[in-house]
Amino acid sequence: MATLQEKLAEQIPKSRQKVKAFAKEHGAKEIAKVTVAQFLGGLRGVYGLLCDTSVVEPDKGLIIRGHPLLEIKDKWPEEIFFCLLTGEFPDEEAKKSLQQDLDKRSYVPEYVWDVLESMPDDSHPMAMLNTGILVLERESVFRKMYSEGMTKEQYWIPALEDALQILAKIPSIAAGVYRLHYNKGDIIPWTPGLDLGANYANMLGVPDPTGEFAELMRLYLTFHSDHEGGNVSAYTCYTVASALSDPYYAVSAGLNGLAGPLHGLANQECLNWILELMDEFGGVPTKKQIEKYTRDTLAAGKVVPGYGHAVLRTTDPRYTGFLEFGKKHIPEDPVFKTVATVFEVVPNVLKEFPKIKNPWPNVDAGSGSLLFHYGLREFEYYTVLFSVSRAMGMLAQLVLHRGIGTAINRPKSLDFNRLSSLV
Repeated sequence: MATLQEKLAEQIPKSRQKVKAFAKEHGAKEIAKVTVAQFLGGLRGVYGLLCDTSVVEPDKGLIIRGHPLLEIKDKWPEEIFFCLLTGEFPDEEAKKSLQQDLDKRSYVPEYVWDVLESMPDDSHPMAMLNTGILVLERESVFRKMYSEGMTKEQYWIPALEDALQILAKIPSIAAGVYRLHYNKGDIIPWTPGLDLGANYANMLGVPDPTGEFAELMRLYLTFHSDHEGGNVSAYTCYTVASALSDPYYAVSAGLNGLAGPLHGLANQECLNWILELMDEFGGVPTKKQIEKYTRDTLAAGKVVPGYGHAVLRTTDPRYTGFLEFGKKHIPEDPVFKTVATVFEVVPNVLKEFPKIKNPWPNVDAGSGSLLFHYGLREFEYYTVLFSVSRAMGMLAQLVLHRGIGTAINRPKSLDFNRLSSLV
């Protein structure tokens, strides 16, 4: 099988021509209408961009390149990245080639650590991660080749080069941030031959005598890798990259969106709710106690963290995958047992409220309990874990958009008087 670069060199010209021909033939046709509610509500549900890497079906959840998530959950993160870009999984030869390529690119220059070590002690881990990525921007091949002059048809080549550099380095930077910020000791170097998930787990320095934490990190990187193109992080990265900002700038911008509490904080909020529930009742609560606590939460005008989703109308398959992992490895862990029992209670309570469209758990309802069990209990860091994973999807989408020649993103805004005149 061809290497990643060879496969894309074969596919991208065909994709570019297909999109160009489609636009020429159907350019004047309408594909969506926008209501006032959508216009004022974050354009939710409005078709606004092309994204081939994944789709989220309301009744099925995340589907990566035609593959339902739970059918590919045992793939390595490198294989997922290969599939996001090409639509195919690599054979063993191509997989090994990509792994060796990432090994060669994994070194993080000392100047990055110098900058991170100089940051104030109260710097947020997400600010540190983003700083590390931006400090690396001087290495951008895309920026250098653009300055020297290249054709539009060549844009994807240095974009891929930058993407692979970021993909290979972001686990090391993220793990280094963890060890620096929380005084965990010396930075642990990348180990050639390990996959992305196992390397990230090892560099964090979390004790893992059974290898279960490495397995969890593989699962985590896969489950959070992509989620269509319209979420805040992916769409921000897409918009910034559409101006031909290089991947370092674009991914950093996307991760700044992920740092927002409405996008990347849900994981820790869910775990906080579970721990407060357990504290209220002095341990693993009964179903009746969970029901009471849930109703009290709702009566206070709050939501139950981890339940509901903007798109999904069923249990998030990512939650199902994490639940299966917990039942396999840590079924007696009290926090995990509470999460599993909450799943048996909360949806039935939420179904009583007609305004709640989706009473089912999303990915954030369960993942925090697993991290907590294995000793990763610094809640503020959880968004960094999310970032390492979501970078895969952002980078894949970016390379493909440079390949097909997507135009700069420039929607039209309206003032309120103009909006009022249209209805």
